[in-house]
Parts: sequence; structure tokens; C-alpha cells
Amino acid sequence: MKSYLEMSKEELNSEAEKLRSRYHDFQAMDLQLNMSRGVPCREQLDLSMGLMDALSSDADLTCEDGTDCRNYGVPDGIHEAKVLIGDMMENHPDNIIIYGNSSLNVMYDTVARAMTHGIMGSTPWCKLDSVKFLCPVPGYDRHFAITEYFGIEMIPVPMSETGPDMDMVEELVSSDDAIKGIWCVPKYSNPQGYSYSDQTVRRFARLKPAAHDFRIFWDNAYGVHHLYDTHQDHLIEILAECKRAGNPDLVYKFSSTSKITFPGSGIAALATSDNNLVDIRRQLRRQTIGHDKVNQLRHVRFFKDIHGLMEHMRLHADILRPKFEAVEEIFERELGGLGIGTWTKPNGGYFISFDSMEGCAKEIVARAKKAGVTLTGAGATWPYGNDPKDSNIRIAPTYPPLEDLKKAAELFTVCVKLVSAQKLLGEIK
Repeated sequence: MKSYLEMSKEELNSEAEKLRSRYHDFQAMDLQLNMSRGVPCREQLDLSMGLMDALSSDADLTCEDGTDCRNYGVPDGIHEAKVLIGDMMENHPDNIIIYGNSSLNVMYDTVARAMTHGIMGSTPWCKLDSVKFLCPVPGYDRHFAITEYFGIEMIPVPMSETGPDMDMVEELVSSDDAIKGIWCVPKYSNPQGYSYSDQTVRRFARLKPAAHDFRIFWDNAYGVHHLYDTHQDHLIEILAECKRAGNPDLVYKFSSTSKITFPGSGIAALATSDNNLVDIRRQLRRQTIGHDKVNQLRHVRFFKDIHGLMEHMRLHADILRPKFEAVEEIFERELGGLGIGTWTKPNGGYFISFDSMEGCAKEIVARAKKAGVTLTGAGATWPYGNDPKDSNIRIAPTYPPLEDLKKAAELFTVCVKLVSAQKLLGEIK
């Protein structure tokens, strides 16, 4: 089909009229589909029902070192869980703390601790005149929500297929000691599904921050969330690279089983240097006597080892792969060559990132909602919810059943085309 950008006004008006008819047909379907968050579907949750049988009332709840998981103690996690999650994160068990079910909670606590008590003896951030964070965009809205909540100024950094603009990152970090951190989703990023290149990771490890308490918040949420066996992204392990570069304390690395087992009752982890761990444990001893060790043991007994976990992830991929491929096929069929949108085709993760013509994203999302499909709010992938181009939309294909997802994707393309035609006709400012 001819590009919308090459159409005459008459052609665009004719196209818009056809699209309005298709849009009304979708409205008549009375759809009620929610694609606003990257939530596992019921079939994915069913994969982990064996967790409920991994322990029973007559099970031995004693760890290899003699710890009774039913009792107090071991605030940084049982050794068996550290081994399992360490293999998943590619880090030594001694450099890992196991928490409760949410890595986002750990990130919040990490920022809060820096605000009230500083990092490794530095001035608490709350006592400074200015605290800033770098935010790769488009990015994860819940990361931005944490820094916004604490009143931290957020500076957008453009993303590319190789990761954040490292020239910009290096310049800002080295020249401004008010910049205390950067949010990163380095593998199958949220929302674009990009993975940082080897060069990007090496440049991160060799940053020379003006602030000695600068930290990289490395949220490797999708480290094992591949869609394919043969086409997988690979990431240099950041802690080892930092150590090689003489910057061992530069990174906090986060992960969890939230999209591996049950998001509501998984286990989260933080991996970092020995010096950072001393600092963190000082607070942890006062915060808790111990997280849920029974749940940690349950995960270990369910997976047994990293091989069991990776086989489990292949089952997830079998469920998700058709959904991603269906969305990509519909986008290509309906929007390919029209010049009104681009989208990513990730090898893993939970999202597809769509970029519309400038000034169209909010209207596209609003039209989709009026026809029964709720998407992530336009602007959510930018700090303060402000996408200056009003173009980025996060697509979350994971939760709806496949046939419903296809309807939602088709409706979305109708909305994109209708809004784009109206924009070109001057009907939308």
C-alpha cells in the first residue's frame, strides 16, 4: 500500500473514512482487553503449580547447613537459594543477598537507604542540595516512579539498539557530582527489548563518576527470558567487568523470579561487591530478622538447579513466542510501508515498543481504550510521564489469550492509521 506520507488530501480522506468504519466495527465487538502491564498469563502461572507440591507438611525443611527454614535467622538468604539465583544471575553466591518476592522493593529500599544514610559513608542524599539520576528513554515507568517519589531530578538519556547513549552518559557522569545513579534494564529492555552491546557494558564498567557514591542500578529482570532457543541476546556480566576495570563497587545488580514462577510470591536478589554488601547488611540487620526462607527452599526444591530453571523458561517461551510473532505479523501486514510507525522485534523480554508519528501516541491510546483495549498510558515510558514527541507506546502481549491478542493488535493498527491520517489532514494538532 502507498505510504500515507505520499497520499494526497483526497486519498487520505478516503482512507480515513474506511478506517472509521473499521473502528466502529471493533467498537461493536464490546472488547474488554487489558494490555497495560507486562503480566504473565494464566498458562504461564500454571507452569509453576508444582511449587505448591515441592514442600508438604512432612517435608524436611532443614537446609544443608542445618538451618531450620521455619525459624528466625539468615537475613541474607539460605545458601541453596544463593547458588540457584547466583547461577541465574551469573554471580558468585557470596556476592548475593536473597530478599522477598519483589526486586522493585529492593530497588526502592536501596534508594531510600542512600537518601537517609548515604552510601558507604557518603553524605545522605537527603542532605544534598541536588540529587539527579540518568534515565534511559524510553524506559521502565516504575523505576522513574521511585526516583520521582524521592524528589530526585531525572535526566532522560536516549536509547539505541546498543543501549543508552554512552557519550552522553560518560559526559554527564564525569562532570556533575549531583548525578548519583542511572537506571538500566540491560537485557531485553523495557519497553524496546534491546540488549546492551559488549562495548556499552565495558563503557559502563569504566565510567569515571564525579560522585564517589554514584551507582549503576542494573535491573536484569529479563536475563533468562528468551523467546527462542537459537536467537538469544547475550550480555557481558557487569560485576566481573567492573572488577576488571578497577571499579568493583560501581554496580547494584537486581533480579527476581517474578516472571519465572509466581510474581506475587517469588524471590528477589541483589548482587554487588563485598564493600557494598557490608553497607547493605548494616541496614538489613535492623530491617528484618529474615525473609521467607521456606519460599526460598521451595524454589530450590522445585527447580533443583539452574538446568531445571532453564528448562522451565523454555516452557514460558513456548507460550509467549506465538503471541509476539502474532503481533509482529499483524503490525507488518497492516502498517508495513505506510511510514506512520516503527516497532521493535525483540528476541526476549515482555514488551514490544511502538513509535508513532509525533503527536499521535496519546490519541492512539485513547481511541484504543474507547474500543475496549487498555494500553500502557502514552508517556509512561518517560520520566514524569512526559514524552516530548508524544510518540512512544509500550505494547504488552503477554497476558491476553492469543485470539484476543490478535483482535487487540488489529484494533491498535486501525487506531494508528486513523489517527495518523487525521494528523496528516490537520484534524489533530
